[in-house]
Amino acid sequence: MIFKVIAGFIVVLGIFFLLALIIGIAAFQGFWDASIYEYFPFSIVNEGNRGIIVFGAFIVCFVPVLALVLFSIRVAFNKQAINKTFSFALLIIWLAGVAVTGYQAAKISSEFKQHAELTQTTDLKAYPVYTINIDKSKYFSKEDSVAYHIDANNRHQIVVDDFEDGPFVSPNHIRIDINKSETGTSRLTQKYESQGKTFQSALQNAQNISYNYVVKDSELIFSPRFQLRKGTIWRNQEVRLNLEIPVGTRLILKQDAYRYVNNYWTWECNDSENDHNDSSTWIMTDDGLKCVAKLKEEALKKQKLKEELYDLELLQKNKLTDTIYQDSVSNRIKEVKEELGIEPEQ
Repeated sequence: MIFKVIAGFIVVLGIFFLLALIIGIAAFQGFWDASIYEYFPFSIVNEGNRGIIVFGAFIVCFVPVLALVLFSIRVAFNKQAINKTFSFALLIIWLAGVAVTGYQAAKISSEFKQHAELTQTTDLKAYPVYTINIDKSKYFSKEDSVAYHIDANNRHQIVVDDFEDGPFVSPNHIRIDINKSETGTSRLTQKYESQGKTFQSALQNAQNISYNYVVKDSELIFSPRFQLRKGTIWRNQEVRLNLEIPVGTRLILKQDAYRYVNNYWTWECNDSENDHNDSSTWIMTDDGLKCVAKLKEEALKKQKLKEELYDLELLQKNKLTDTIYQDSVSNRIKEVKEELGIEPEQ
């Protein structure tokens, strides 16, 4: 009885799953148009293989559940739902679906074998302070402007990017690296990366990346996302920006840019400043970019430790008797020197 109850439960769930699968594939066919493949992960699939992949995936999911339901009917009601010929036919259909799906998956995976990148370096005018900001406005091609009925003459209308990443948003965020300039000059290097079946196709995929940024005097305004030219399929395209500035140069990071800076935890600086504004100030040192507020905190802490060390050494000189108090003073002197980076005397 227990097995019959379990089998009946599986039959009910299986039927609901099959109905949901049929309705789902029908709904997907209802949304079937060219624009759906502009969304991730549909943008991975080549246009010529999309139909057969959907059909193969449907067979792979549908047949095993159908077989499980039919077997559960036999267990629950002691009645054979299908004959051996139909069972064998289902097996052949499922194997064909697995073969087709596996072949297409392997074919798509093979288009990620090679890696290629394009770099472009731009020298920047020297300024003592640079500002990095993010432009939230979206950029549209001429075709997009026509499709969205955007009037080019009305410059007061701006479409704003909301920064949110949904399940169907392509991973097209930029990454910004900020490093010390070894040449003493400021420059910005754009690196476009992509993958492909061959190096030539990977290079072509990288060339199909479109990205915009603006330099206004000492302000660098970056677009948060890059675009792929129309008809380009997703092949792990990435845009990395490497900003090199000389030692001593200050950098003002706007809060919108924090999420895109790759090699520093920028939110910590904003917490340290505690001034509730939308930016933080940094300075390039020999050891890399440093938060100005944190440097001030460290300098203040170091000054307090030096004053404490001076007072402790006076106490140690005034009390020559070897007592427990004298030992505690000596231990504290040792701890303070370690914090200050002073090597202990031999």
